[in-house]
Amino acid sequence: MNWPATCAVVIPCRNEGTSIAGLVREARQYLPLVLVVDDSSDDDTAARAIEAGAEAIRRREGPGKGAAIKAGVSTALGRQCEWVMTLDGDGQHRPADIPAFLHRAAKTGAVLIVGNRMCQASAVPWLRRHVNRWMSRRISALAGRCLPDSQCGFRLINLKAWAALRLETNHFEIESEMLLAFVRAGCRVEFVPIQVVGRGGRSHIHAVMDTWRWLRWWSRARLRQQFDTQSGPGAAEHSACAGARGQNIL
Repeated sequence: MNWPATCAVVIPCRNEGTSIAGLVREARQYLPLVLVVDDSSDDDTAARAIEAGAEAIRRREGPGKGAAIKAGVSTALGRQCEWVMTLDGDGQHRPADIPAFLHRAAKTGAVLIVGNRMCQASAVPWLRRHVNRWMSRRISALAGRCLPDSQCGFRLINLKAWAALRLETNHFEIESEMLLAFVRAGCRVEFVPIQVVGRGGRSHIHAVMDTWRWLRWWSRARLRQQFDTQSGPGAAEHSACAGARGQNIL
């Protein structure tokens, strides 16, 4: 696989002017097409991203991480990309870990590779570590397999498999919904250890609103699971994932 020609980097971010340029430059050392989705920023995030060599996609209405990721993926699909690599824009992900994702995809044929910070759990702030583990246990129960770091936004995503899924959320719960959707569609999902880096600034997660959104999504996912247990995932989803696994990615 010629990764630089077929994989774009998508970075959803809001008000990350202090960190985005360095992140873009580092990411472009591995994958030259970097799409920065400026999610209603009121600082110079877009300008700094462009100066560093990225393309900026500006969103001014309905800010939300999920919607920003979808906008970046849509642009990548329009460029005939087969994969996207998503990173958070606050500097907590190290682009130096990108080759580990690409290697794991080539080695295993997985169509979703997720970063795993729990290999260095002690380096993750206490509250975030325990909330992540609590959420991961609940998503693992729905998925029927261990998902050690369900909330990590550092991911390599096959776009053929992505396009077959119906993802409805537009905020931070997108990571949980995406992971569960891939697993339930019969897609191969792998995790790779990544470096744990402190956030460059204040988190954009709203403790009350985003917690409520996640619990609402989880409750609906549980109900849907009860109805779908007998029928299993749709044939179209299985077919798309099988086709994605069949791609020559070596």
